[in-house]
Amino acid sequence: MLQFQKDAALDGVPFGVLEVAYPEKALWREDAFQTMVTARLNALKERFADYDRKAVFGKNVYFRFFKKFKKTYPVLMQLESILLKGRPFPSGNPITAIPFLAELETQQLSGTHDVDQVQGCVRLFAGTEKAPFPGMRGEEVHTYPGDFCARDDGGIIFSMIAGADDRTCVRESSTHVFYPVFGVAGQPASEITAVLDQLERDVKTLAPDAEICRQLL
Repeated sequence: MLQFQKDAALDGVPFGVLEVAYPEKALWREDAFQTMVTARLNALKERFADYDRKAVFGKNVYFRFFKKFKKTYPVLMQLESILLKGRPFPSGNPITAIPFLAELETQQLSGTHDVDQVQGCVRLFAGTEKAPFPGMRGEEVHTYPGDFCARDDGGIIFSMIAGADDRTCVRESSTHVFYPVFGVAGQPASEITAVLDQLERDVKTLAPDAEICRQLL
């Protein structure tokens, strides 16, 4: 199981991890998974038929966290792209579709990383400077003072504000991954646990034989 350490500066900030070792793709139940996704997306569109940004995100703790950094909360953009712009749900890789669906439904922030690319222990820390690292799209990004970040022995692997790094972001060939579920200061840990529960159920729908470990820090 992947090892995590959390700096004292992040006391009171909940963080969850679902680590998943997927079996070979021949054992996946992709048809059942896609049927589930379609049904859930239809329910989502019905739920937000009268979508109002202020009503949905006005008190959202993640929206407020990103606003402090003068950034738009990415889950807001994802949800509005589906609801208002008619963009299709990402269909390329079911492994990354799982947290994307959870983000749409819960408006909580998640992600995906390749465990096999992680070097040593992952240390969670609060950013104190604009430390650069290679972003998942190939560009240089950086952490922010007050940001929720992580590094391993090879360098920074994510910033809550800037996103995932290039080295540990998931590829099409990745089958051993971890899904981080981010929290903010003062947020109940039960909200993180609820997302971990949802992720685990959806993993089992896709791959019943997947090996799963979870941590709440």
